[in-house]
Amino acid sequence: MQYREIVAVTGLGGLFQLLASKQDGAIVRSLEDKSTRFVSSRVHNFTPLESIEVFTTGDNVNLTAVFKAIQEKEAQFPLIEAKADNNAIKSYFRNVFPEFDEDRVYVSDMKKMVKWYTILKANDLLKFEEEAEETTETEAPAVAEEAKPKAKAKAKKEEGVAEEAPAAEKAVPKKKAAAKKAAADTEAAEGEEKKPKTTRKKKTEE
Repeated sequence: MQYREIVAVTGLGGLFQLLASKQDGAIVRSLEDKSTRFVSSRVHNFTPLESIEVFTTGDNVNLTAVFKAIQEKEAQFPLIEAKADNNAIKSYFRNVFPEFDEDRVYVSDMKKMVKWYTILKANDLLKFEEEAEETTETEAPAVAEEAKPKAKAKAKKEEGVAEEAPAAEKAVPKKKAAAKKAAADTEAAEGEEKKPKTTRKKKTEE
């Protein structure tokens, strides 16, 4: 299970691992109780966590930037309860992520981020640097895989040339044998010509 597989589903609390997509929905597994279920896309929307952005006083940042900030400052500012009062939640975010835009990021969103962080931490899914490295490593072999068929084709072509060589070598003895046979036939024909013809004398009557 990896971070990029995790989705939020509208109308359902918590986070889910996307197991399979279907035409009319998806099969997901809850990260909290590990139950698996089919969720209809007619009723619910699926949002991958990696696609979520957060408003800040500058440019928007990916949700992972908030999670990293919480993770790095957890020793200094212990994780707050998602059910804490609004003022406590705001104060917490001012400490761990002061860049967030208080006018556009609602307290309900802050509580949701805290809850999601707790779930991800419980499932050991806060390894964002490792995730990025795995993505890079996954992409690199793809290039190598594309190169392999070309290398195989080249090797096959070279093998084809190598395989044709013995065939040519085998043809030489056949030519020699044919020439030898032709020479033998010629000698036999010449021998027939040189052989004196014998004629039978008719017996004369006495």
